[in-house]
Order: sequence, then C-alpha cells, then structure tokens
Amino acid sequence: VRYQDRDMLLSASEASGTTAPNKAKVKQVRYQLLSSRGNGRAASAVLADSEHASLDQATFSTCALDAPSWEFRAADIDLDQANGIGRAHDVTFRIGDVPVFWLPYASFPLDDRRKSGFLYPELGYSNQRGFDLAAPYYLNLAPNYDATLTPRLMTQRGLMLGGQFRYLTDSSRGTIEAEWLPNDRDTDRRRSLLHWDDATRFNAYWGATVDFNHVSDDRYFEDFGRSLSIAATTLLPSSAYFRGQGSWWKASVGGDEYQITDPTLSVAAEPYRRLPRATFDADHSLFGNLDAGIRSEYVSFSKDNAVDAHRLDLHPYLAMPIERAAWFVRPELGFRYTSYQIDRDADKSPHRGTPVASVDAGLRFERALDLGGSGYTQTLEPRAYYLRVPYRDQDNLPLFDTQEVPFSFGQLFRSNRFVGADRQMDANNLTLALTSRLIEDSSGSERVSASIGQIRYFDDQRVQLPGRAGTDFNGSTYVGELDLRINERWRATFSNQWNPNSDRTELSAVGIQNRFGNDGVFNVSYRFRRNLLEQADASVLIPLNPSWRLVGRWNYSMFDRKTLEAFAGIEHDSCCIAWRLLARRYVHNIERDMSNALYFELEFKGVGSLGQKTGDFLRRAILGYQ
Repeated sequence: VRYQDRDMLLSASEASGTTAPNKAKVKQVRYQLLSSRGNGRAASAVLADSEHASLDQATFSTCALDAPSWEFRAADIDLDQANGIGRAHDVTFRIGDVPVFWLPYASFPLDDRRKSGFLYPELGYSNQRGFDLAAPYYLNLAPNYDATLTPRLMTQRGLMLGGQFRYLTDSSRGTIEAEWLPNDRDTDRRRSLLHWDDATRFNAYWGATVDFNHVSDDRYFEDFGRSLSIAATTLLPSSAYFRGQGSWWKASVGGDEYQITDPTLSVAAEPYRRLPRATFDADHSLFGNLDAGIRSEYVSFSKDNAVDAHRLDLHPYLAMPIERAAWFVRPELGFRYTSYQIDRDADKSPHRGTPVASVDAGLRFERALDLGGSGYTQTLEPRAYYLRVPYRDQDNLPLFDTQEVPFSFGQLFRSNRFVGADRQMDANNLTLALTSRLIEDSSGSERVSASIGQIRYFDDQRVQLPGRAGTDFNGSTYVGELDLRINERWRATFSNQWNPNSDRTELSAVGIQNRFGNDGVFNVSYRFRRNLLEQADASVLIPLNPSWRLVGRWNYSMFDRKTLEAFAGIEHDSCCIAWRLLARRYVHNIERDMSNALYFELEFKGVGSLGQKTGDFLRRAILGYQ
C-alpha cells in the first residue's frame, strides 16, 4: 500500500480504514515527511486525518532510510502537522546502532515554527576556561518575543548564567543580552556583561536607536571572548539617539560614552562623554545646479578629573555640482565656525572661523580593446581636487574627540585630514590622481582597477595635533592601489604608500586568492605599516572529496616575531551528518599571551548541532569560506 498527502508519503504491508470518519491504520510502515526533512519506520501507524498520525515502535532520521548514520527510536510517536509538533515516549538516540542517551518523553518541532525547549549544547576547551559546556534553553514566549537562557559551565572559571531576550513590534525591534558569573575562580570576583540594542520608528520621519554595552572589568573580553578581534577590544561604546530625516535634512540628539576594556590604558585615556550631542545636516537645491547646505553639531563634553566644555560647530556651504557622462565639476564654498565654552579660569570662550573652498573635477575616457579574442572596455579617469583653507592658529583650542585620519587614497579628496571639530587643517593643495579600469564586455566584470595619486602642497602645513611640528613638504605620500581579477579563480590586490620626503615606504599590503576545485580556496597576504605592524597571513580550505575538507590558517607578526593565530582542522559532511574538529593557538590578551583551544562541532542535519559553533569563526578567518 502507498499513501501520499501534502505532508507525508508512506508505504505499508497492509492498510484498513474508513471514509467516514476519514481514518486509516497501516502496518510495517516506511514514511517520508514532505513538508519538513525526515523519514523512518514504524511497526504500525494510525492516520487520524491528513495532519495527525500516531506511530508505534517508530524511528526518525534525516539519513538514508536503509542505512542511517543516526536515528531516534521511540515506543510511540505522535505527529501533529497542524501545530508543527512531534511527541514521543521512551526515546533513544543512536549513532549507528549505539545508544547515546535515553529520555522518557520528548517533544520536537516538525517545521520552522518555534517551540520552547533545550537547544543543542555547545562544547569546547581552552586553557583559559578549561572544559566549556553551555546548555541553552529556548523560551517561545509569544509570536513577537522570545528568550534564551544559557547556563555555561567552565571548569576553570565556574558556572556562568547567560540570557537573551528578543522583541519585535510594529515600531520596534531589539535584543537584550546578559552574562553573569557570581565568582570567577581565577580572579575571585564577579564578572558580568550587559548589552541592549533597540531601533524604534515613531513615524516616517522620526525614530530612536539605543546601543548600550557594559562589562564588569577591563579583562572581560580577554577572558571570555572567543576571537582575537573581541579580545583586542580597547573601548566599548554606548550610545542613544533620537533621529529624524526628511528629503533634504537629517537631525539627531542623544549621547555617547565609552568604557575602557584594555587593562594597559589608564583612566585618563577614557574618551570624553558626549552628552548631550545634537547634529543637524541639510542640503537643499536653490535654483539650477546651485545647492545650499549646512553641517552642524553641538556637544557637551564631560569626564572625571577633567574640565567640562560645550562646543558648537557650524559649516554652512554653497555647492554647484555639474555632472555629465564624460566629466564632472564640483565647486564648493563654505565657512566653518567652531566655538567653545570651557569650565576653566582663563580663555573660557576660544573660537575659530575659516573659509573652506574646493573644486573637484574629473574626466572619464573609455575605449574598446580586444584581448585574446575577448572584448573589453578600458577607462582612463584623471581627477584633480583643489582645496584652499587659510591658516588659523588653533593652539588654544582643546582636544576632545579629534584624531588624525590614517592616510589613504580616499584621504586625497577630503577637506580635513582630522576627524572631529577641534582641528581644521590649513590647505593650499592640489590633488592629482589617475584611475584606469578594464571591464569585460560579456559579463560586465571589472577585471583590473588601478589608481595612483598625490597631494601637492603650495604652503606649509601648519595646523597639527599637540606635540607635532608643522611640515614644509612639497608633496604628500604617493598612494597606489591595484585590484586584479584575472578570472573567476584568481584575484590579487596591491596597495602601497611611498613617502618621497623620507624616501621610504610607509604602508604596503599584498593579497592573493586562488579558488580551486568546487569549494577550495587559498589566501595569502602581507601587511606593513611603518612603526606599527608587519604581518603575514595564510589561510586555506582544501576539499579532499565531496565529504572531507581540511581548513587552516597561520597569522604571523614579523614586527613582534610571534604567531598571532594558528589553527588547523578537518571537516566531514554527508547527507545527514556533519562534524568539524579545530585545534587553535592564538593571542588572547593585550600582553600577547598565548592560549590553546580545541573546538568540536557535530551537526545532525534537520535536527541541530552539538558543540562549539565554528562556522562564523571560519567565515571571518578564511576569505571565501563556504
């Protein structure tokens, strides 16, 4: 006998039933779920209707029916397709024919509808935390909010309690996360984390955002973070803003503050709180191509054991961009005014005002090329940017939130090399740059992109951060970038900054990627920034066959003569089961101490995974990992 409806396909040795009511009983059943993944056998089954069935002496798996790598066996199973829930008694989970665990009762989802219950545990080991076991419990509280409670046992640290609450309404969405370790055995103190992010829309124009973060101490991420990037977190930001936006304006009011999470930084290094902080930007067409706009900001700065201050920054401007297919000219004239009210005995109200004028212009040429029998379009794009900002003495202005932007190709076309309003660079500069691209006609893919540029200085650069002398260079560092996409399998990127004033390279980066086979990928890169870092990085994903893959990475600092991170692992993937084993050694704190970790993840497809989640980690570590 064969039977099929929208949710199930089954075969049986015999069947009997009635049409009123519509009910059937079958024996020696083989079944396949159609609306979700899964199949199995049963000694007998009762089909109450198209959405309800009861099975005796039943099995369930997502593997091949005749040779399952794993399966559930139960004395009886009730399948409720209407509510998407299965219920079973006397349940045994087996890998091969070996029983792994037993439960007197279990319920499980049959489709993607959410259901309260234990999620699969996460397992791991590191010499910082010891054996690491987390057992999350999911709570389906309502259609628009849920929660997950996660007790986490670390044999070297103790029992940590964690939780996540998510909510979604017509106007808001957000997440609240918390972790709490009452007593860390290593440090003999309480450790905790709190995070809240929220985005709310009040109407088409106004909304609010919140991003609140707090940890109990400056070594929290070092001890409990699972990646080098998290462990290297120096400042933990928090912010809350009320925001508005229209067709020609946008505004915000709120505040920011930071928590130091680097134990090598003193309290004095903590950035100023910006509370309140308000911004208003506008850009509106007057007539023809003439636009008028303003960029403005008001901030109140405060910090323990430091002077408080208020700062107003106004930058009104006129612009007349003219854009055509083969050329563009973008002249802009503005005036930047910045004033302070500082809580100090002398010079309480310093200020600065200076005009800012610029002209950005470029040409776009193109021609057809035939290379190896394929058609290409080559572009040639010269660009010139002139900037004029008269010098204003700013030594009496304080520094609250201003830093110098690292030099890059994009910096060639900025009106200020500082971010923040405490400094406005002086300029009588002309930037000259050239870009060329090679575009494949058949696919539209950009196979080659090359750029080079430099700023020519006609006056000395007198405005500097405190402690730095002015310069009299005739030209800036040369910046060059090259991106080669030779074909779908090979890509190479190069960037270099050469300083003619010191006759040496300031920055250099090289990256090469090769994709091979169906999923294989190999990356190698080199990064250098003078007096800061010099690193080599290699990563690989090697498919041995459709089921087995090797992964690995090595990140080495020549500057420190030390490995920053290295891992190697193996993956196995079949139709219904996948597992991954990784061994990792990495820098885990600011003092560059090393840590060892072992990750194991086992996934039963269609059901869940057991162990440490490593997929996201590998996607960040290996460019091109699938």
